[in-house]
Amino acid sequence: MPFRHRLLAASVAVMWGLNFLAIDASLGHFPPMFLVALRFAIIAVPTVILVPRPRVPVRWLIGYGVGFGVLQFTFLYWGMAAGMPAGLASLVLQASGPFTVVLGATFLRERVGLRQVVGILVAVAGLTVVGWQQAQTAALLPFLLTLAGALGWALGNIANRQARPENPLHLTLWMAVVPPVPMLALALVVEGPATIVGSLTSFDAPGAVGALVGLAYTVVVGTVLGSGIWTWLMARHPAGVVAPYSMLVPVVGMTAAWIVLGEAVSVPELCGGVLVVAGVLWGGARARGGPRVGAGSGPSALVVARG
Repeated sequence: MPFRHRLLAASVAVMWGLNFLAIDASLGHFPPMFLVALRFAIIAVPTVILVPRPRVPVRWLIGYGVGFGVLQFTFLYWGMAAGMPAGLASLVLQASGPFTVVLGATFLRERVGLRQVVGILVAVAGLTVVGWQQAQTAALLPFLLTLAGALGWALGNIANRQARPENPLHLTLWMAVVPPVPMLALALVVEGPATIVGSLTSFDAPGAVGALVGLAYTVVVGTVLGSGIWTWLMARHPAGVVAPYSMLVPVVGMTAAWIVLGEAVSVPELCGGVLVVAGVLWGGARARGGPRVGAGSGPSALVVARG
C-alpha cells in the first residue's frame, strides 16, 4: 500500500478514535436513544434524495441497519450515558471482530483457522480483564451494554457480508434509513416527549454547543468522510492490509479521552486492552505464505471500529 494510502488509513483511525469524544459531548445534552435517531435521520434524509439505493436484497439492507445502526448504537450510547468512559468504549467495541468471526462460522459456515481461534481467545481474555476491572469499580453494567453494542455491530457485519453490495458506501449510507423511525419510537416511550423536546429547545444550556459540534462531527467526519475514505481504501487493497489500521482507533480514543476528558486507565485495563488489540490483530492477519484476502472479503474485512 503506498505511503499516502497508509496516511489515509491512519487518518481514518484518528477520525474514528476522536468520534468517541464527539459522542460523549453529544450525550451531555441529548438523551441517548433520541441521539441515535437524530444521528441517523440527519444522514438518511439526504441519502434518500441524492444516493441511489443499492441493489441488494431488502432483508439484508434492513438486517444491516438493525444490527449496525439500531443495536450497536443503542447499546453503545446507552452504555456511555450510563457511565462507560469514552476511551474504554472505543476499546470494548473491538469485540465486534471476534463476534463477527464466531457468527460467520456459526451461520455462514465460514472456516475458522487455528490462528483466528487463538486470536479470539486472546481478545476474550483481554475483555474479561477489562470487565473484571470494571466490576471492581461498580461499573459492570456500562461495560456489558457496550459489549452488547459490539455484538449488534457483528450481526450487522453478517448482514453486510450477505448483501454483497456493488458499492459498499451506498449500502452504508442507506443503512442509515433504517434506525430513525424505530429509535424515535423507542425514545418517545423510554425517554419521554418532554425530555426530547427539552433537548431541542435548550440550546442555550451549558454544553449544548459542544453537543451540536459533536453531533456534526459524528455525522460528517465520523460517518461520511471516514467511511468514504475507508471504503475507497478497501476497494483498492486487500482487507488484511487495510483492516489492521482500525486497531489504532482505541489507541487514539483512549489517548484523546485521557488528554481531553482526564479519563484514567488502570494497569489491568491497559493490559486487557493490549490483549484485545493483539488478539484481533493476530486473528485478522493472514498466515505467512497464505492467500491474500481480497478487499471486502473474509472476517478481517469486518474489523472496523467507527463509533
